[in-house]
Amino acid sequence: MKDSKTQIQEFVISAPNFHMSNVTIDTVIFGFHKGQLKVLLQRFLDTDYYVLPGGYIGKEENISDAAVRILKERTSLDNIYLEQFYTFGNTNRLNVELLNKLILENQLQLTKDNWFIQRYVSICYYSLVNYEKVKPVSGMFSLESIWFDVYKLPLLLFDHKEMIIKALETLQFDIDRKLNGFNLMGETFTMKELKSLYEAVFQKKILRANFQRKILGLDIVERLEKKFDGKAHKAPYLYRFKLLGK
Repeated sequence: MKDSKTQIQEFVISAPNFHMSNVTIDTVIFGFHKGQLKVLLQRFLDTDYYVLPGGYIGKEENISDAAVRILKERTSLDNIYLEQFYTFGNTNRLNVELLNKLILENQLQLTKDNWFIQRYVSICYYSLVNYEKVKPVSGMFSLESIWFDVYKLPLLLFDHKEMIIKALETLQFDIDRKLNGFNLMGETFTMKELKSLYEAVFQKKILRANFQRKILGLDIVERLEKKFDGKAHKAPYLYRFKLLGK
């Protein structure tokens, strides 16, 4: 069986025969866990830098199909909320000197004109997943996949920090209109748990009464039975999202 360095070396030489040149897909995968909004990152080769999960588009593959495939490869999940939010392609987005340094440190041999170290246009999607169900899978260029607090990020390569910031801004804008399509909550939840999600997304405290009035006004949740915990008079109601299109 070939070692990882040999596989990478062969891939960067042969990939242009099967994939679109200089176009990639990057995904900002959000998860919600213990009151924190998380983002899934992958450690780039054997370095201290991290990158967003991403991949290449096959020459005979639709862009949206490639995004779904890449997301499934990195999370092991199907039917995930996924939305294109921006395209990054500035001329200064690639630090060639740093990338070459990291490649040499990992004992990879690339020619100066290799497509892997050229400028890319990146089509970006953001996704919202159930943290408990994700089984992160690392890619060819990463050793491990780790969840990070979106407000406490590690050292990131390229312009991936800007991608996360843009995705978070998009999530903040979308959350009221598309909340029932997201996968950040369980099948049922309390109003307190939903408020905790909003507080994690916006990084600020929200008044309970105002929040409940707002959510009920959106008409996207339905109330179920109370969540009993031994103190019936204090038991909160459970809610679930109404079916899309209903």
